[in-house]
Amino acid sequence: MQITKSLSNMRGPAVLGLLLASPLFASAQQSLTWDQIKTRFEAANPTLKADAINVQEMQAEEITSYLRPNPGLTLSTDGNQIAPYKGVWQPLSGAQYQANFSYLHERDHKRELRQESAEEGTQVAQSQHEDLERNLLFNLRSVFIQTLQAKAVLDLARQELGYYDHIIDISRMRFKSGDLAQIDLDRIELQRVQYEADLQTAEVNLRTSKIQLLQLLNDRTPVDQFDVQGPFDFTDQLQSLETFRQVALDNRPDLRAALEAVQQANTNHKLAIANGSTDPTFGAWYTYNPSFNNPYDNQTLGLSVSIPLRVFDRNQGEKQRTQLDIGRNQQLTAAERAQVFGDVDSAYAQVNSNLILLRPYKDKYLAQAVRVRETVTYAYQRGGASLMDFLNAQSDYRNVQVAYLQLIGAYLTAVSQLNLAAGREVIQ
Repeated sequence: MQITKSLSNMRGPAVLGLLLASPLFASAQQSLTWDQIKTRFEAANPTLKADAINVQEMQAEEITSYLRPNPGLTLSTDGNQIAPYKGVWQPLSGAQYQANFSYLHERDHKRELRQESAEEGTQVAQSQHEDLERNLLFNLRSVFIQTLQAKAVLDLARQELGYYDHIIDISRMRFKSGDLAQIDLDRIELQRVQYEADLQTAEVNLRTSKIQLLQLLNDRTPVDQFDVQGPFDFTDQLQSLETFRQVALDNRPDLRAALEAVQQANTNHKLAIANGSTDPTFGAWYTYNPSFNNPYDNQTLGLSVSIPLRVFDRNQGEKQRTQLDIGRNQQLTAAERAQVFGDVDSAYAQVNSNLILLRPYKDKYLAQAVRVRETVTYAYQRGGASLMDFLNAQSDYRNVQVAYLQLIGAYLTAVSQLNLAAGREVIQ
């Protein structure tokens, strides 16, 4: 109550400032880590949720595959008099009533094979769902890295603009003291347009990346209240290529789906052979008041077995098709395994290439760019360097910094590609 009265006595800007500084508002603008982003994505992405329903549909088909044939029940009557004969009409006298029960018996484990095939189909759908999630997470990770890179570039643009404004202040002081010509001061002030443009471009790129990330999360949070955080750097350690290959063979869901498809094809071939066997139909009936020659058979019981004569094998084509399908899936598995090796080798080469480029930047070029800029700036402020030398040093420093950030972004994207190829996050 006291807080409410205090806020009511404050002016609008003061209330807004207090709210912005409050823990509640800060939590509303809390930056999300990669693990939090991934958790939200898995819970809210509509494409992933729709495919998960497809797996549930496959599980429901397992129930249908194991259903038994329904028995048949037939009720019939015969011998009912429908017209008078010799002046006598007794329609129900001597009428015959019959109840017939029949059941089709499936042989050679047809139901078990159908259920096994349905379960293997569910396994294939589950592996395909995991493969879809793997690819969607790669897209999500790429946008996440793009957002981190945009934040880093924006921070650099702000620092560069602030640094250059400091140089402009010093240049104006030199101009007032007569140590700098008007034309040189104008050229320095005109160069600020480039820094302003870089800052505006960086802000637009960051906002665009956040919008793409929110779209993948199916989140309607305002862009200004959404942010991400995470390390934007590289790790110099890289395991051997064979390690990544083995991880990919053990974890790639698309390869697992291909192997499971071969297993399902074998089951379908067994089912095709089983469907070629004959299924007898057993029948039994009870008859009341039958019109047999035996005058004492007032109630009778009958039994029958019906066996189709397979003069023509109508399942021969299905047997051949399922046999060919086994070979087709085996070839697809071999192609998928080759694709796995190709993906890993390509992504590994890209990561290694980025590391080769990043090492000299971290060990040498960044420090050199800072040293050159500081030295030329110091000399320029004291009249020991020309304006062109100063502008070139400033431009070289900015180019080196931007190139370094771009290389880190390319490295992190290549790492995501390698994780995609391996089937799990091998490099964090």
